[in-house]
Amino acid sequence: MLLRTAAIRLLPVALIVLVACSEPTTKTEPATSARASTPAPPATKAAPADSARPAAKPAAEPVVATAPTDTAYVQDVAAYLGGLPVRPDSPLAALTGQPAFQAFAKDQDKSWAKYTSTHTSRMTKWASHELDSVQRHSPTIFYPFSGPDFLNVVTMFPTSKAYVMVGLEPVGSVPARTSLANPKLYPAIKASLWSVLNFSFFRTNDMAIDLKSVELDGAVPLIMLFAARTHRQVLAVRPVQLTAPGQLAPGTADTTRAGGRANIPGAEIQVRAPDGQIQTIYYFSADISDAKLVPHPALLTYVRTLGPLTTYVKSATYLMHKAYFSKIRNLVLARSNYLLQDDSGIAMKYFPAGAWQFTHYGTYRRPINLFAKHYQPELTAAYTDSLHRPRPLPFGTGYNWQQTDSNLMLARRRGPISN
Repeated sequence: MLLRTAAIRLLPVALIVLVACSEPTTKTEPATSARASTPAPPATKAAPADSARPAAKPAAEPVVATAPTDTAYVQDVAAYLGGLPVRPDSPLAALTGQPAFQAFAKDQDKSWAKYTSTHTSRMTKWASHELDSVQRHSPTIFYPFSGPDFLNVVTMFPTSKAYVMVGLEPVGSVPARTSLANPKLYPAIKASLWSVLNFSFFRTNDMAIDLKSVELDGAVPLIMLFAARTHRQVLAVRPVQLTAPGQLAPGTADTTRAGGRANIPGAEIQVRAPDGQIQTIYYFSADISDAKLVPHPALLTYVRTLGPLTTYVKSATYLMHKAYFSKIRNLVLARSNYLLQDDSGIAMKYFPAGAWQFTHYGTYRRPINLFAKHYQPELTAAYTDSLHRPRPLPFGTGYNWQQTDSNLMLARRRGPISN
């Protein structure tokens, strides 16, 4: 009980920092939240303003000309960051023999074992039953407001071919050996992972400070770590960019924070799943508030080429409840066949009547105090409907992170889009 009380007291502090990174300083020029968006013209009234722009033609599988990072080395780095063994002849092998790494690895094994028992195992079992048909029809997962959280999205959708993630965090690059030899690396990683392993979301600003202090320069190192800890082999990491017309092209390593710019920096990370399937993770660093997407719509244009989407949203600071995040909201509603979200995603009032079928899971509580104004009476009504009772949710997720307080909603489009 004391632990829970202490954690709850800490939570608002973490969230205030998070919102500081994602909320605009004014309503006319939001300085926030990065994430990709891209709608094609809506097939129904549900497709709001963003759909006036013509849809781009589907792109062929992108070919990135830059040479990939050495496969063996990137896998060793991913394993090392996760406290896992590396190859005996790896340049990092000597580092793993040091007492500091061995203590770190032991601590990480303990933390991940606990997370597996309280989250991964339960999420995997739940998703295999509740999302079975969704998983089979979800080659591409769109995860706006993701940060480096490959962990949760791949647990929910383990068999997808591509994951398109967008966040405010810098892209980053594969760490050099000198950075990995820094004795401050291990506590920095532990501190960065603490909130996601305990609360299921990142403390964005604190994470950036922790990692920058040891020259881990963005999202890429953590995505690599999560790939290794979800039993994936990292094959290649390439810098990419979205050009102003929205085309995927070779890029250069970028370590700057997201802002309004015509070209969007990103990374392409190829991994091999336990079943041998090759999966591709795209991470883009971008601000997707309306103020930034209107003059620089590269992300919108690109995502339109991806075909029908399955969208995943969690711990998104309720940004799509706001008027000045209409572009990303309209994109998701216009281009998704499935949407899995907690209550911080798209507010119920924006779903057009009759266009979607909803399945509710867990328990809907009022948002935590920091987000109290985003309470939705419509969700209370849905969760207390005696004819359509919510289904169980056996794990915690989102800002109301306790299992008994968490919620998820699966929205299925009644008339699926096919292109």
